[in-house]
Amino acid sequence: MIEPSMRGSVERSVPGETPDGRPVSRFEIRNGRGLSLEVLDYGATVVSVETPDRKGQLANITLRLASLSDYLERPSWFGSTIGRTCNRIARARFSLDGETFRLEPNDGPHHLHGGRGGFAMALWNGTPFREAGELGVEFRLRSPHGEGGYPGELDATARYALTERDELVITFSATADRPTPVDLTNHCYWNLRGAGSGTIRDHVLELAADHYLPVDHELIPTGEILPVANTPMDFRAPRAIGERLDEAGRNGAGYDHCFVVRGRSGELRFAARVHEPGSGRTMEIQTTQPGMQFYTGNSLDGSASVNHRPRHSGFCLETQHFPDSPNRAQFPTTILRPGQTYRQQTVHRFSVR
Repeated sequence: MIEPSMRGSVERSVPGETPDGRPVSRFEIRNGRGLSLEVLDYGATVVSVETPDRKGQLANITLRLASLSDYLERPSWFGSTIGRTCNRIARARFSLDGETFRLEPNDGPHHLHGGRGGFAMALWNGTPFREAGELGVEFRLRSPHGEGGYPGELDATARYALTERDELVITFSATADRPTPVDLTNHCYWNLRGAGSGTIRDHVLELAADHYLPVDHELIPTGEILPVANTPMDFRAPRAIGERLDEAGRNGAGYDHCFVVRGRSGELRFAARVHEPGSGRTMEIQTTQPGMQFYTGNSLDGSASVNHRPRHSGFCLETQHFPDSPNRAQFPTTILRPGQTYRQQTVHRFSVR
């Protein structure tokens, strides 16, 4: 039932088509309070989130590519829905129920973000919706058995909604006809001062994480889960991202680590808060996921392929299960079996102070 007090709009347009002639739709969603969202059905990709600063000035706070053709021709994962599994799977293979499955290696010998043909490069089917307290678009995708090397036919849903409370609510769900790993996330790069307005070093970050996953020189988890105390990974108290950025990662590259979100996995709970002092913008994140990958745009190189965005000009807080989970029995499982429903939710709440 539609709640009449929920203001806002969802408008659909067709900015172009895929190389094989299929139309690509763009959805512009506004909640009637100043928060707006622009998302493509190609990759179920967020291309813009506009919010006001303390002076009421609107700005897009996500990194985006310059045109639709860039999204089609230069896959970058900017704002995309990532699957069938996000993050890395070591050596692009895993064993399940006694059988070994080989995936596409696209990060050296490893499998990253579902491979070159993952969900970020798929054309989803988008349907606008308007319900009590929220409005947005629900995207659906069927991934056939064997796609990218994954077993089982998978039906996935990615639901992007704005609420009256200035929230962006992202809900992922999926079912499969045989056992398969599933771990979906969104890959927005954030800069709360505004996209293209410099680095994110002065953003103040707080993480509800007492532990993190150390990685080897190829960014594969070692299997350990270590305390953040007395390390550059300690964001339990708010501090500037740039304070110890150059100590994090190999050769000071920056952060690209998974943090263990405090609390019970499966329950929506506080995970992170980011504040940008200059604009006053604040983003708080809640999630049902057990982990969160904090990434500081270490691979952004200022080239045309990333819309000329330089290193550390955006950060990601990707809620997810742990990297390489199909190969790590001690990590929370990502295996979805027939009869089960995968469901995870992440809420971004925007405010100004």
